[in-house]
Amino acid sequence: MQSTMLFLQGIGLQEILLIGLFILVFFGAKKIPEFMKGLGKGVKEFKEGIKNANKDADETP
Repeated sequence: MQSTMLFLQGIGLQEILLIGLFILVFFGAKKIPEFMKGLGKGVKEFKEGIKNANKDADETP
């Protein structure tokens, strides 16, 4: 989590708005909800995978 904060430290409001505008133009307004839903599912699956890997590592003698 701390590495994410270090990455975001150099990004200002103008850069965030520019990235948002680029995403809006590139994907279109109709595709953004689908994109965000897929991104959320991917993050959820990644977290579950990390949890399972940690669980397996703790169980291994």
